[in-house]
Amino acid sequence: MMVAIIDYDAGNIKSVEKAVALLGREAVLTRNREEILLADHVILPGVGAFGDAMDKLHGYGLVSVIREAVEKKIPFLGICLGLQLMFESSEEAPGVEGLGLLPGKILRIPDGEGLKIPHIGWNSLTFPNQGRLFRGIEEGAYVYFVHSYYLQADEPRIVKAATEYGTRIHASVERDNVFACQFHPEKSSETGLKILQNFLRTKE
Repeated sequence: MMVAIIDYDAGNIKSVEKAVALLGREAVLTRNREEILLADHVILPGVGAFGDAMDKLHGYGLVSVIREAVEKKIPFLGICLGLQLMFESSEEAPGVEGLGLLPGKILRIPDGEGLKIPHIGWNSLTFPNQGRLFRGIEEGAYVYFVHSYYLQADEPRIVKAATEYGTRIHASVERDNVFACQFHPEKSSETGLKILQNFLRTKE
């Protein structure tokens, strides 16, 4: 049962690999098409800038591979920047197309009194819709965020977790075999490991 973690030179990839290993699963950092398409689960992690990340995904020939993996119904999880890349566009990089796996846009967190941007720290989650990633996790659980941009999904029903930081942030989405978290489960203690474990137990 192999987990492919897509390596496109983005930050924070090693910590995801360590978390998967902690859960007893074999993880491989890869940009190899065959390894990705033969994996049982695929994770697109990352910290960084939307435009640079899309350039690297195109440069490594990974855009078509990611779309193929999703079409093959391999369970696919985007984390932080990985979530943002899965949508259509971002205010961080006007004119740059995202992967378009899900409908929605990435917006800058609005400035507000007492709000620091980037948003760095622990926030509690609410669950507007039931999601498989959050089985066994109580509403109000805290997870760890590091981001300046946030998701506004077009389809309310795909939003499985939300949080508040100056605005309502769609913190996690799910549709069919596609999952994504704006927060970092690999840095969110036992709650985060449970979320990753729930993902690794999904098969479409």
